[in-house]
Amino acid sequence: MINTLKKLFLISRPISWPNTAYPFAAAYLISGGSFDLTFFVATCYFLIPYNLLMYGVNDVFDYESDIRNPRKGGIEGAREQKAFHPTILWAAAISNIPFVIYLTFVGSPISIAVLAVVLFFVIAYSIAKLRFKEIPVLDSITSSIHFVGPMVYALSITGLSPEYIPYITAFFLWGLASHAFGAVQDIIPDRQGKLASIATVFGARTTVCLVVALYAIAAAIIMLQGFPAILVGVAGLVYAANALPYVQITDESSGNANAGWRRFIWLNLFTGFVITIVLLLLSIQ
Repeated sequence: MINTLKKLFLISRPISWPNTAYPFAAAYLISGGSFDLTFFVATCYFLIPYNLLMYGVNDVFDYESDIRNPRKGGIEGAREQKAFHPTILWAAAISNIPFVIYLTFVGSPISIAVLAVVLFFVIAYSIAKLRFKEIPVLDSITSSIHFVGPMVYALSITGLSPEYIPYITAFFLWGLASHAFGAVQDIIPDRQGKLASIATVFGARTTVCLVVALYAIAAAIIMLQGFPAILVGVAGLVYAANALPYVQITDESSGNANAGWRRFIWLNLFTGFVITIVLLLLSIQ
């Protein structure tokens, strides 16, 4: 049992938990929500069960390509044997269902619809027959929804005020750029596995140029919102700076982008810190 829980823990990508739970929690509180039961239930949901579903389904249906990918097997993805796949899927379902039932019971028609759409894209990204991850451009769009979705869900509970549209847009563009940048490092194993992605279609150099542009646009949108949001925009430019050294990368050397991707993983913690400071400043204004 302990070994099974350890495996499931690693499959859920603990390093990425804040990327889904934090957008929900921050958006919920800043848009009028409080530290009520729904806040704690939904934050816990987007912290662990949601990630187990997202990454667990991905690991099961990406197994054939993952076993050929040298970066898999650590914080960037598990490579569990097929015998463990049913356990992964059952654990994902069992851990998600109680939370989804509660959030459906307390939700409005809009919030229920948003949650349903978010979960659809989480599953459609990897599952057989749909496999949005193998449809170039749609792969990046779907991946971005995985992270902006919890934020939009929070806002759907508190009212979806138009004033938050710039932040949703910027976060969505950040998500597009982040997925595309992550796809660059996998160009060679993806092509060997006959998998298509935004990077295998556009090529490494074009994809990285697109990534830098999207990060810059996202940062500009945030900075235009004035102080203290401008601080988040400046932090967002760090992502563009992280990808910039790879604008001359070739398809043959695309694996070198993994160093930038590993920095990206830790940059998320830095950005989370900056956003927290901004939210504190807003709370005392």
